[in-house]
Amino acid sequence: MAASTSRPGLGGVVVGVDGSPSARTAVMWAAEEAALRGGSLRVVHAANTDSALPFLSRAEIAASRRAGRELLDRTAEEIATRHPELTVLTELDDDAAPDSLRRAAALTGTIVVGHRGLGGFSSLLLGSVGLGVVAAATTPVVVVREATEPAETGVVLAAVRDAADVGCALAAAREALLRKVPLRLLHIWNTGLSAGPRALLHNGGEEIAREHVHALAEVTDRVQKEFPELTLQADGQKSHSVPGALVDASHHADLVVVGGRRSPGYLGPSVGRTTLTLLQHAHCPVELIPRQGPGHGSTS
Repeated sequence: MAASTSRPGLGGVVVGVDGSPSARTAVMWAAEEAALRGGSLRVVHAANTDSALPFLSRAEIAASRRAGRELLDRTAEEIATRHPELTVLTELDDDAAPDSLRRAAALTGTIVVGHRGLGGFSSLLLGSVGLGVVAAATTPVVVVREATEPAETGVVLAAVRDAADVGCALAAAREALLRKVPLRLLHIWNTGLSAGPRALLHNGGEEIAREHVHALAEVTDRVQKEFPELTLQADGQKSHSVPGALVDASHHADLVVVGGRRSPGYLGPSVGRTTLTLLQHAHCPVELIPRQGPGHGSTS
């Protein structure tokens, strides 16, 4: 394993557990990620007893905390059998899961959550905890789906919308270097949105295509300059459904990395259609990299 100093830009890993099969899958993925990064793994169980204080007896609160501690201990033991070299820290929090995970991640940590926890309805495509964490993300968040047939494809995929996704692409490059696999930058534009007035002009379609190719090339050049040792592939595609095309592409990736943003002036958290579709339907884990800066937040 390479020295941790060769892994710039990647913080610690935090994962939430609640006893569900989805959370267990997320824990094992997070442990592997933390081992690759050469750091520690923080495992958090949110008992959420603070909000229920008026309705629970002292005995019920004590029982909830005891069950949470036992779950954390069992989880830490299971991780140790697979990754004996990994330092595992456990944390029992009385707050709700999204707030507990964000505090544990602080300013630089990566939060890992399962696709769906114990609460809610089994028909929901994304659980309330995962949705709550993603919608207000200020640090990277990975949502891990339970895979019936997990397969290593040997590729990290980054979704590139425009030049502002450089940060997302660089984060994906670091993930690819950790895994010693190629990085694929994929830019997909909606053919339906290209049918405006300019598309009706002579060679309008070619002009629009050149604009999209230029946006992808700008991001590609930046990544290649910063990581010259990385094997890099850049693809541009047209599609009637950008989210659908990205979900299809996730069949051939170990991890999909997508950037998040809000429109300037937007108030409150939101999850955009493309991001939400990926989180609900991708065939591999999805990592959201929040865009930082004026006018940008977690998602678009």
